[in-house]
Amino acid sequence: MAVKLSAAEVTALAPDAAAAAAGRKLGKPAPWKNLGASERAFWGECQGSAVYQTQVSALDLVAKCTCPSRKFPCKHALGLLFLMAESPGGFATSAEPEWVQGWLSKRDVAQQKKQARAEQTPQKLGNTEAQAKRAGKRHANVLAGVEQLEVWLADLLRRGLGRLPSEGSAPWEEQARRLVDAQAPGLAARLRSIGGRVGIGEEWAQRVLGDLGRLALLAHAYRRVDALPPPLAHDVKRLVGYTLEQSEVVAHGDVVEDEWTVASSVIEDDERLRSQRSWLVGKASRRKALVLQFAAGPARFAEVLLTGTALRAKLAFWPGAAPERALLLERVSAAEPGHVPPHGSSIAAALDGYADVLALDPFRDRTLFVLEGVAAVPGEVWHLVDGAGQALPLRAREYDVLWALSGGHPLLVAAEWDGFVLEPLAAFSAGRSVSLTLGAAA
Repeated sequence: MAVKLSAAEVTALAPDAAAAAAGRKLGKPAPWKNLGASERAFWGECQGSAVYQTQVSALDLVAKCTCPSRKFPCKHALGLLFLMAESPGGFATSAEPEWVQGWLSKRDVAQQKKQARAEQTPQKLGNTEAQAKRAGKRHANVLAGVEQLEVWLADLLRRGLGRLPSEGSAPWEEQARRLVDAQAPGLAARLRSIGGRVGIGEEWAQRVLGDLGRLALLAHAYRRVDALPPPLAHDVKRLVGYTLEQSEVVAHGDVVEDEWTVASSVIEDDERLRSQRSWLVGKASRRKALVLQFAAGPARFAEVLLTGTALRAKLAFWPGAAPERALLLERVSAAEPGHVPPHGSSIAAALDGYADVLALDPFRDRTLFVLEGVAAVPGEVWHLVDGAGQALPLRAREYDVLWALSGGHPLLVAAEWDGFVLEPLAAFSAGRSVSLTLGAAA
């Protein structure tokens, strides 16, 4: 069975540019033998310094190779993917060899174990005296950190914001470390983020003041967390820094099966840890889902999610007042390319939806806008403008790729909105998807 792929989609799977270039060189028939494909996978043997057995799952494009490379996918897997994208006729439909069957069987067992763990009813925090004691101790620590934060915020506002640029990051870092010590890493991260915006842009003081107000509201909400409605209490505890196991997400949140289109998928690399932020849109449910993945160094992400692909899957949403973060619980079908996110809207409708979300969850940092019929307008500050003349400012950088794709004509654009500016992530036109963070067309 031929898998529908484009060269741009294969390039997007590469861990770095060097691996993509090496894979491109191997994406020719010459080094390969015993190429084959089934409903579940495709495979081949690549002749290099040795013969390497390489295989790719047709369901999720996860690859396995016998080479010693620490990059995932390795150059041989990328070569096999490029070959499938550009010469699918070279893969004969045949029975899976034993080494492919063995790998797929191991993956099936691992998936079954993952499902079983996710479906297990989690132990409640107060089931044992030891658990209750640990929970109580952490709550007391966080409350102490919250009280200290509130004193720090009050002192900062009494002194005024005007002197903050000259003080640098030290005061923010010191207070953030105190919050980490108080077992409130979520509050620490938000504080660092606010400190990083000091002095940036002409209206930085207005934005920082608003962010400090939301931080103070979050601290106050944690004081009353036991009195809050359960969905909002989940949000508050998550933002403070409490984590949930996968089984707890399934137990307390919504599990939704739908056809999900990947509206955007962005990879960020800080040298030690790579993260992938993927936004999915449900066709029937009309829900937006944010799937976050993390990988150390060159390790691969657990799920392959490519912009412009669609798959039927079950997602489990973190519990909350207006939940968007989700984990991919189970793939029901393989991903297919060439899809456009459904349910695009005008700018006015998107802003109305954002207001509805804030009414439920006032701490929301950002959300996905899928805007239809918008054009990029360059200037000192770039804007997206829709047919009704509504406009939203874009984050301060050049958008030549967006301008070239649009040429002044309307597009469908997937973008993150933080209440102040848009960050365009992907655009869709004439059956193509273009990542605006990588500039790769699919």
